[in-house]
Amino acid sequence: MMFEDISFQLAKGQKIALIAPNGTGKTSLFNIIAGKDSADSGTIDFNKDITIGFLEQDPFYDENKTVIEQVFSSSAKIVHVIAEYEKALTSHDKSQLQHATEQMELNNAWDFETQIKQILGKLKISDFDKKMGILSGGQRKRIALANALINKPDLLILDEPTNHLDIEMTEWLEEYLSNSSFTLLMVTHDRYFLDRICNGIIELDNTKLFQYKGNFSYYLEKRNERLDIASADVEKARNLMRKELDWIRRMPKARGTKAKYRVNAFDELKQKASESVSEKKVKINVQLKRLGSKIIEIEKLSKSFNNVPIIKDFSYKFSKFEKVGIVGANGTGKTTFLNIITNQIKPDSGTIETGETISFGYYRQDGLQFDENMRVIDVANSIAEVVTLSNGTIMGVSQFMNYFLFSPSVQYNYVYKLSGGEKRRLYLMTVLMRNPNFLILDEPTNDLDILTLNVLEEYIQNFKGCVIIVSHDRYFMDKLADHIFVFEGNGIIKDFPGNYTDYHNYTLQKEKEKKSLGKKDNLKSIKTEKVKKSSLNKLSHKERKEFEQLSKEIEELETEKTTLEQQMNSGNLDHLKLMALSERVGGLIKLLDHKSERWMELSEMNN
Repeated sequence: MMFEDISFQLAKGQKIALIAPNGTGKTSLFNIIAGKDSADSGTIDFNKDITIGFLEQDPFYDENKTVIEQVFSSSAKIVHVIAEYEKALTSHDKSQLQHATEQMELNNAWDFETQIKQILGKLKISDFDKKMGILSGGQRKRIALANALINKPDLLILDEPTNHLDIEMTEWLEEYLSNSSFTLLMVTHDRYFLDRICNGIIELDNTKLFQYKGNFSYYLEKRNERLDIASADVEKARNLMRKELDWIRRMPKARGTKAKYRVNAFDELKQKASESVSEKKVKINVQLKRLGSKIIEIEKLSKSFNNVPIIKDFSYKFSKFEKVGIVGANGTGKTTFLNIITNQIKPDSGTIETGETISFGYYRQDGLQFDENMRVIDVANSIAEVVTLSNGTIMGVSQFMNYFLFSPSVQYNYVYKLSGGEKRRLYLMTVLMRNPNFLILDEPTNDLDILTLNVLEEYIQNFKGCVIIVSHDRYFMDKLADHIFVFEGNGIIKDFPGNYTDYHNYTLQKEKEKKSLGKKDNLKSIKTEKVKKSSLNKLSHKERKEFEQLSKEIEELETEKTTLEQQMNSGNLDHLKLMALSERVGGLIKLLDHKSERWMELSEMNN
């Protein structure tokens, strides 16, 4: 049984995440709430006229529809009006366009259309005339997400919304959902996403539901408290049961007399004492093959597709125990790079020398290619008959599968009966069974539950080999990567010394400096132009003096403002100092506005 006798409520504006191990029924519960499946018992009640948007883990699509038709597939009238307008724009039929424009005016749809185009742009959905059937799974998932968002439902249900999004898209979606009025119910493994969006957590554990008010950090704290209390209650029940058991054995006649209530209480105590509160965790401790001194040496590597550079003149020498993260927008060549260094595809130029002891474990984004009609244990047996653990112990495959939470009954199930997360866990197991010493993980967090991710993170932290990670999961990257390869596009790869958050903060600072420099350059050009015009000397002596003084003051104020902003962004200030500097910067901005306005006024007088 997946879950039993569970109850919860969603209030308007709540943003709730459902957390549970893979295979415990998260997707089934969502399908029931969305009306795509039915429960064995119980009821689901909605307020009248509530609309529901549902992003499924594997969205349904019509392969013969175009992208634009799928995006706008909705019963909402305003969405239909905008869809007709978009179609009219490409039809070159003036009467059709005129009618569509009139309908847009009539339904006040222009603002809504702008919002829709923003969503499509942020999710990088274009090529509107392409058929759905030729798109990748990731493209189809983004289109389904766009469709769910643009319909603006009262209740939005999202099953793993960040899968197949790059980091830029994930951060946009995070901000969009945080600022929206949706009532939200979602499943996601992205812990930063959870922490920044949700104001409530529902945990499904051993068929029971537990509710927490607060974000993911608060949930972790309160969950540990719950488990500690539950463990203490079970231990107390076991101690009491020992005493009651002794009484039961010594007083057999009491069962039919006044002490019958005590016998019944003993049965309840026995049930409580038999409860298990220990967490089931994946255990990963496979043996690594010996790693030699030479790892991978890349020299002047280049690769292009259709004359578009993917990798250009890249060189790098890997060291022992190195853990590298890779970030970059979709299509910048991340997976191509992984396929080149594992000899899946050949570069156009350059060399790659791989050490003789290197044994790759490549967890591919598209690696789930099991025969769905095979039994789970047969999949594992096709890799190896025995597994060597890190302590040298040799273990049979069936016993090893228990480490990955595949019980004997599940082992003899067919693959098609596994959930998406269980299939991912099976795939991860088959990669590690080969005892690699160089792990390559391409989007490993998709569909894995948070508990499995925690164990995988611990394993990678203690991994005595090399690791390359491509992931949009910022928490996962921050926890594991020593440094970052940044794929900037056009073949450019840069090595950044820090984790993802370090890199993100660095890019924000550079962007801020760029904008500040642009403003300065613009003001300087205005000043230069005005000074040229001032040669006519139309200002009075007093006004010329004021004009010159203002120029000096503006420059000094800008210098002070820049210095203070750098101090505020250093991360070395306490709260009080930060507040004081913030107030001063606000005052400087007002002062600069005032003095710049007077400077411009005097300049105009010289024209």
